[in-house]
Amino acid sequence: MALSVMDSPVFDAAFAHRLDLLLAWRRDVRRFRRDPVDEAVLRACLAAAHLAPSVGNSRPWRFVRVSDPSRREAVAASFAACNALAAGGYEGERAARYRSLKLAGLREAPVHLAVFCDRGTGAGLGLGRATMPETLDYSVVGAVQCLWLAARARGLGLGWVSILDPCRVTEILAVPPSWGLIAYLCLGLPQEEHSDPELERHGWQAEDRSGATLFER
Repeated sequence: MALSVMDSPVFDAAFAHRLDLLLAWRRDVRRFRRDPVDEAVLRACLAAAHLAPSVGNSRPWRFVRVSDPSRREAVAASFAACNALAAGGYEGERAARYRSLKLAGLREAPVHLAVFCDRGTGAGLGLGRATMPETLDYSVVGAVQCLWLAARARGLGLGWVSILDPCRVTEILAVPPSWGLIAYLCLGLPQEEHSDPELERHGWQAEDRSGATLFER
């Protein structure tokens, strides 16, 4: 059912509980089924992303669906090179554990989305970013998070691949020079579902609760 912005919603306790469940079960997915993603579902997720907050109402996000096999292969090659370089930064058991991790679903995910920030946009007329220009990038991150939750609510998994050379990806996709890569996303039906992060489950990093501390001044 289409969302009507004219509706006056009631967010009751039951809704709040389900929202908490959605947040808890949103995970970074690396293991995808190869089934195609319904186009209408993908478009609904992108529409949800467009509802994200943005500095000066600029909406600087630019989504690029990467469907061309040669471009996908070039992105996968960038990942392989960057992943090998990253593995070299560890030693001993930690290096072996790193190499055992599955850190991307580039080969399996039916949908690849590269998300850029148009840093040259005139939209918003510069409001709110004269002192903090990075808020343009932060706006795009907000859109990615909205997409992530919308996808999870529709049974899709999303994986954010950060082990890439952003300049190389920009070159591969031949986008305007004012666009900066913020995220490369894999999207599709997950092979499995878990409420805990995969890196916890596979022994890389236990939960760090320091970020949950509320500091008072």
